[in-house]
Amino acid sequence: MRTRFLTVLAGGLALVGAVACGPVTEAPAAGAGAGVEAGLPRAEALEQLQTLPVGEWASMSGYSRDRFQHWDSQGDGCNTRDLVLQRAGTGVVTAFDCKITQGTWFSVYDGKSVTDPQGIDIDHMVPLANAWRTGASRWTDEQREAFANDLDRPQLVAVTTTSNRSKGDQDPSEWKPPRREYWCTYARSWITVKAYWKLSVTVTEKAALADMLASCA
Repeated sequence: MRTRFLTVLAGGLALVGAVACGPVTEAPAAGAGAGVEAGLPRAEALEQLQTLPVGEWASMSGYSRDRFQHWDSQGDGCNTRDLVLQRAGTGVVTAFDCKITQGTWFSVYDGKSVTDPQGIDIDHMVPLANAWRTGASRWTDEQREAFANDLDRPQLVAVTTTSNRSKGDQDPSEWKPPRREYWCTYARSWITVKAYWKLSVTVTEKAALADMLASCA
């Protein structure tokens, strides 16, 4: 298993303090494990949204998905993608080499159920290109790798290939899940990831997240 720098978070996910506008150049190291932080209540999510730095898109110069090495080995023949499929599915069956042969997955983006693991993509809640343009271009390769394999935040979501590819690298001002019932969770998850990794948001992105939080019960 690839060596990582781990940060133990005492008392759960800490809120990011108010910062000046513009991308933040430093990111924390990710923890390891299969758990995902619970989404914050709407009021707390709104407060956390206000702490995110607001800035313009940075350049895509130098960007490549290869700069975010993903699907790291997690031991026992499994990689990050395998673990997300296992925890997101029901009745999941794996072979000795961790190849997933059977299961059912509910795609939270579009409400579809899938029984073929090849019909499921693992979406990065905050896309890699978005992260690059909002602070990750200044990270180390190790930090980018930790971000792309973050199992502790709601950053990795098992969804249909069609919904994942429809989303692409778009932020919430450009794309929202077709299933409106998921908008509240989607916004809270996006904010949680951006806050932990100290990534900035654009003005339109921030406004869209606030609008989506209005759908919370």
